Amino acid sequence: MTGSREFDLIVYGATGFTGRLVAEYLAERYGDGSLKWAMAGRSLTRLEEVRGELGVPADVALLTADSGDPAALKAMAARTRAVLTTVGPYQLYGSNLVAACAATGTHYVDLCGEPAWMRHMIDAHEEEAKASGACIVFSCGFDSIPFDLGVWIAEQAAIERFGKPAPRVKGRIKSMKGTFSGGTAASAKATMVAAAKDPSVGRLMLDPFALTPGFQGAAQPNGMLPHHDAALNAWVAPFVMAVINTKNVHRTNLLAGHPYGTDFRYDEMMIAPGLGEIGKAAAEAMAKMNPIGGDGGPKPGEGPSREERENGYYELLFIAEMEDGRSLTATVKGDRDPGYGSTSKMISESALCLLRDGAAQGGIWTAGALMPEKLKARLEANAGLSFSVSE
Repeated sequence: MTGSREFDLIVYGATGFTGRLVAEYLAERYGDGSLKWAMAGRSLTRLEEVRGELGVPADVALLTADSGDPAALKAMAARTRAVLTTVGPYQLYGSNLVAACAATGTHYVDLCGEPAWMRHMIDAHEEEAKASGACIVFSCGFDSIPFDLGVWIAEQAAIERFGKPAPRVKGRIKSMKGTFSGGTAASAKATMVAAAKDPSVGRLMLDPFALTPGFQGAAQPNGMLPHHDAALNAWVAPFVMAVINTKNVHRTNLLAGHPYGTDFRYDEMMIAPGLGEIGKAAAEAMAKMNPIGGDGGPKPGEGPSREERENGYYELLFIAEMEDGRSLTATVKGDRDPGYGSTSKMISESALCLLRDGAAQGGIWTAGALMPEKLKARLEANAGLSFSVSE
């Protein structure tokens, strides 16, 4: 139904910091004319300025639509095969666009790290998306693609080497250089405000199975307390993004038919530098630090310089542990800062995977359930990510 539409892809929020990075990436990597795409936002003047500043070809169309105007969003969605949106917090500015895409059969990718809103969207629009053919994929940035695919790779390796999935996977952030985006910080603050007003939001945030309606799995590890991880011989501390990543991993398991098992257990923590008492002190200090709180971080629309983005990196470990003590480790590495440089490439390649690789299916999905192998190949080829497994 969407094959004959005017555009393949519309980047909504193209004047924001991350939206600009997406537009720049698409122009550089897919500027051969084979991708029919457009830039969209609230202000035509700002869109014209950004298109000129980035050197995006003048034949890339500019479209205006306000996030609070359902009719305008539906008209925009009907013109394209897919929408890529960086306009958050999504709980404040995203609901009308999801509704528009579900109604018009338009594919959709975003950078959402707001699980309570995602659950509301699943409840409201999943059946309509299945009926219309709209493929809606949340969390297509640093939260949660490297984690979702990291667990998937670890479990695929466990099935291949041990004959069955690992009932326990530990996600561990070994190293990371870069900042969380201003949008991530704004989303976290909006969620805290929403939870203060509505206790059901807080309950969803605390529930590891908030995104698996109808399924409640095994009791999950408590990733909120610093402790010594014997498997790593290191101290570990809470990871601020675990609250969304773990929920997406469990949703992937559900949507894929529980390839990890129905008793699967998963958590994410940061490895503290240093051993012994030094490591313990570091873990305790990390636990008290909120990297997306306070007023010192980037504001929405702000972000690091190109040099800072290119000097950033991350390395993530996924330790699959079997009941008999055997284990293996999957490693995911990224060659840009996680919140901006790597994220802008990941969401772009997620959209291209839907459009070009035959991955799209109607419904509300995670990347790990819908297109793990195809997206992994795209990220390795184009986005500076690498994936490996060792015992």
